[in-house]
Amino acid sequence: VVLTMMLLKSPYLCGRCCRHEVLHPLLGPLLRNPLSKLYSSYRRPGSQPEKKSSWKKVDLSFKKSIEVLKTQLSMLKKETEDHLTGPEGKLFSHYLLEQTRVLWEFRSQEDLNKWVISSDVEIGGKSEVYLKLGRNNQAALLYGTLNTEVPRDGETKYSGYCSMRAKPLVGSFARKKYYDWSNFNSLYLRVRGDGRPWMVNIYTDPYFSHQKDDLYNYFMFTRGGPYWEEIKIPFSKFFLSSRGRVQDDQHPIWLDKVSTLGFTIGDKVDGPFQLEIDFIGLLNDRAHTEEFAYETYEKNPKV
Repeated sequence: VVLTMMLLKSPYLCGRCCRHEVLHPLLGPLLRNPLSKLYSSYRRPGSQPEKKSSWKKVDLSFKKSIEVLKTQLSMLKKETEDHLTGPEGKLFSHYLLEQTRVLWEFRSQEDLNKWVISSDVEIGGKSEVYLKLGRNNQAALLYGTLNTEVPRDGETKYSGYCSMRAKPLVGSFARKKYYDWSNFNSLYLRVRGDGRPWMVNIYTDPYFSHQKDDLYNYFMFTRGGPYWEEIKIPFSKFFLSSRGRVQDDQHPIWLDKVSTLGFTIGDKVDGPFQLEIDFIGLLNDRAHTEEFAYETYEKNPKV
């Protein structure tokens, strides 16, 4: 708290400089309303910007600052212990022999809180999307209605999408963390859809890039019907769409710098949709040579 007051009263921060850029990495976890949320709101084309500066909206609670500081220090302690133990807090021998890993499973509201949903409403569209627990609290049910009507703002040309995205990992003191999937070669899902195609998105933060994130995609075609399907997607099948090129040996997916994962529907078909997700995991299957990431069936099987 003393350090916070010294920073706020310093001559360097009292001028008309970008105080939020300096204080955000240091005081982000201590603010009641994190500064990152102040820059995430969408402003419709033609609307007037807010006159009140974002810095004046910040409400600093000193009592909460002490509590949050204790929490951040305990997180830093655990991160240090895990780092000394081995990769992701596991012994190195266990890490090398790991064949499967469950990343997300949906059994409670706490599991759903790790995800965020969005739609074209953010740009003036009319699509609707909802996320809730499925029957018997055994899966996540993503459902809604897709509407491709383009908003009449004079700028937007396309509309009609809904998405579900995992919240990024955050370390102590608001440090950005990444998933390390380099020990695996396939994404493994158990889903039940309605026959509509979905796009699986993997966001990575490469070491050498002028962009913030690279976006890798894979088209997942759900079967429809009452039966669950297990989908295995090799990471080599994802294509790099954010920079208009296909993934190859020179531009591989950075599996040790994965920011988050998400699902998007935007097949330009108006109407209801739904997707149930039991779990999302990783698989290390070096013998996998299947051309497609889901099962193929005989059209006329012999009895």
